[in-house]
This record gives sequence, C-alpha cells and structure tokens, in this order.
Amino acid sequence: MNQYLKLFLISSLLVFTSCKSKGDHYDRIIRNGMVYDGSGAPGIKADIGIRNDTIAFIGDLSGASATEETDAAGQAVAPGFIDTHSHHAGNPFTHRDFMAVLSQGITSIIIGQDGGSNFPLASFYQKLTDTPVAINIGSYSGHNTIRDSILGKDFKRAASIDETERMKALLLQDMEAGALGLSTGLEYDPGIYSAREEVLALTRIIAPYKGRYISHIRSEDRYFWNAMDEIIRIGKTTGVPVQVSHIKLAMHNLWGKADSLLSIMDQARKEGVNITSDIYPYAFWHSTIRVLFPDRNFTDEKEAEMILRDITLPGDIILAAYEIDPAYEGKTLAAIAALENKTPARMLIELIARIEAWEKTHNDECRESIMATSMAEQDITRLMQWPYANICSDGSSSGRHPRGYGAFTRVLSKYTREEKALTLAGAIYKMTGLAATNLSIEKRGFLRPGYYADIVLFNPETVKDLASVEQPHALSEGILQVWVNGQPVYQDKKGSGLFPGQLIKRK
Repeated sequence: MNQYLKLFLISSLLVFTSCKSKGDHYDRIIRNGMVYDGSGAPGIKADIGIRNDTIAFIGDLSGASATEETDAAGQAVAPGFIDTHSHHAGNPFTHRDFMAVLSQGITSIIIGQDGGSNFPLASFYQKLTDTPVAINIGSYSGHNTIRDSILGKDFKRAASIDETERMKALLLQDMEAGALGLSTGLEYDPGIYSAREEVLALTRIIAPYKGRYISHIRSEDRYFWNAMDEIIRIGKTTGVPVQVSHIKLAMHNLWGKADSLLSIMDQARKEGVNITSDIYPYAFWHSTIRVLFPDRNFTDEKEAEMILRDITLPGDIILAAYEIDPAYEGKTLAAIAALENKTPARMLIELIARIEAWEKTHNDECRESIMATSMAEQDITRLMQWPYANICSDGSSSGRHPRGYGAFTRVLSKYTREEKALTLAGAIYKMTGLAATNLSIEKRGFLRPGYYADIVLFNPETVKDLASVEQPHALSEGILQVWVNGQPVYQDKKGSGLFPGQLIKRK
C-alpha cells in the first residue's frame, strides 16, 4: 500500500469517527450502517445524511433529524455498484424500473459496448432526459455502429481513407454529445474486417476529449496474444486509456496462463499505458454462434472439430436463442446432434448454414445465440484479483445468461464470502471506486460528502445470486435497499416507481 493510500484511509477513519452533526436536518438519514466508502478501506460504523441528490454528511448523526430515516442495523452500506460493461438498456423505456440491475445493487450502467451503440448518441440522451429511468446511464460510441452506417452491406474489407474520415466525423458527433469514448467489438461483424490502422485512426480522434477506449478484443481464444498486442499498441500510440472488456482466457490451451497475461499488462502499465479491464464471474459466455469462427469459414468441418476440441465441448454449448427452431433453445449442441443423428461438428456447421439461409430468405438478422463454457475457474479468480480489474456483468435484462441478474451478487457470495478470493471491502472497491476510476466517472463510486447519493444497503452474510441457466431472471437475495441520486428505488425485491436516474457523461 503506497503512502498516499495510507493517508487517505487514515483521513477516512478520522472523518467517520470524529465528525458529529448536531441539530441539522436532512432529507434522508441512513443510520447505524457499516459504511464501506468504496476506496477499499474497512467498514466503519457511521450514519449518512442526504440532501437532495447528494451526500451531505458522513459520521455521527445522532443529534440530527431527517424527513425519512432508515436504520441499517449494522448491515453493509456501500456506494451503488457501477456496471462498466452492460447490455441492460435494450429499450430502456419498456423497463424503466431496471429490476435486473437494482436487484444486484447496481445504480449505474455503461452501455454502447462491443462496438454497438445508439446513434446519434445525442438523440438517445435527449430521450433519457425526457423520460428518465431508475438508474444512471452512460454510453460509449460504438465502432461497429459507425462502421455499419458508412460501409453498409459492403463491410467485408478494409475501409478506404475517405470512409475512415466519414467515420471520424460520426465519432466526433458522439464525443460532443458526451460519449465516454470509443468501444469496439472486433470479433463481430463488421468490426472484425477493420484494419488496425482504422481503429487506431478513430482512437486518435477521442484523445483530445480525454475519451477512453474499451474493446471486446479481436480474439479471446486462438489469436488472443495478438489481440492483446493490438489494444496495448493503441494505448501506447494514442495515449488514450484502454480497457479490455470482460477479460478472459477462452481456450483450453490458454488455461493457467493468467499470470502470463497479467505480466504483459503490468509491463504495459510500467511503460505508461493506462490499461485496465473488467470481468464477470462465470466460466461461460453468451454470444452469437458465429463468433466461434473468426475466419468466417463456416463450412470447414475440420475447423468445427478443432473448435469443439480446443475451445469448448459439444456438451458445453447451449443454444440460448434459435429463431429457426425454438424447440432447440436450452439444449446443448451434443443433445441436438444426437437428435439429428449427426456428429457435433457437422451439426455446428448445419446450425449456422440454416441461420444464413433464413437470413437470405427473410432479408433480416436471425435471432440466435449460444452460451459456451471456455474459461477455467482458477483463471477467473486470478484475473479478478488483478488490482486494475473491476467487476462487470456483460449482461442484459432479457438474456438467458444468469449474469444479467446475478453477476455482482455472485462476486459478493461465491468469490468473497465463500471462497475469500476477495475481501468484502476489496470486492466493493472493484464494484465502485475502481469502476469509477477506470472509466473516469465523476462524483460516483465513493461515499463522500459532495458525491451523488447512489447507495446500496445489503446483508454481507446472506447476499447471494439465485439466477441460473434454468432460471436466468431470478432476483438475488440480500440486497435490502437501494437509493439512486438520493431517491429510494428498490426495497424488498420491489421497485419504488421513482425514476431519478441521470446521464453519465464524459468529464
């Protein structure tokens, strides 16, 4: 621990233990909580006074009064959790209460991930201003969205200089609107066809805005090390902070190499690259089935055999969505292959062939996705412990992956209380203060006077994720109450009907 952090922790202790407010009146007081301020410091018994949307006082409020009071009864009081990689928004105006989010203690989400975003962002932000929701929302500008608007269906190639210039202009629009930076999804169409120079040119555009670059890197399996080299070079060349989305070692021969990966990132940081990551607490992912074929050689049966041997197994792939035949949803590839009396490799190829045929007939995208186990638990734990890795969900409110409803509470139960891979204060830090720091979010992520009153009250002994593959939308246990910008939004597994969420824009 460096001396500056020590001084901060000491000052925090002094503030919490020596300050006393006498005779003051607040809109709300949360009394008798074990307050974790989001810095990684141990919890301190204290009260929190709130005025309007802001924390006004932390300390002894025994002599103060409030319009509304909550007795925390010694339970944990923490900053509202920040999901730095979220797909929960979808159409936010159809589920303004955001129960999937609040039930995990999340008060802020960052969308526009994996290269996909609302465009123009200014219009989306205006809609959120006109019709606010229960949580705070910020967004990146998505490379795939911008690329698609310029190249259209002719995307399976490098962009020309003129096309790159036009993409820059669209990115500038979003940056002016308050985008946090640029996101890429380089395993997905159309971004997978972009040259490194294109991505680098766009990242240079966000540097004067102090924007950030976040990436679902070009490969999380067979070309992983080259993909890591690309994101580090982007950070080194542009000076822009870079974040690896949902960091993972998603191939069997990568398992056990977490320390090698961390060594590379630590060395990059020593060389001046501000590289960080986020991570979710599951060994299986959720994506399009076609992401398994980075060379888009969907008819290559030998490639399919390699995928089902080295990346994931037939019994470890579950069809989450398959519009062509919904009866296959929830079944493993192994089970489907047995039903059709085919080898798993042949079945994988045919499932994709049917998707492509459907799309040609309907002139539309087919609703399809898989969940596949490709990661090892020991690597997840090791990567989660990296000092610059914050927690994310990568989840949605409607998806079949349980991360949409259980990622944050799973960290607090499995990795903190049960396995003790993280301390409680450390886990909270990775969900709050570190998340805010990694994304340069102002006045959130910490419990401090003058900061927004995004607060979660939970029971550290009972908090637990209940979402599973079979019941992906089950609400978590142990999240007792949540406030967003000083307003109560969640209690006893119910929303309050209030919508105090604000926009999170680049500072």
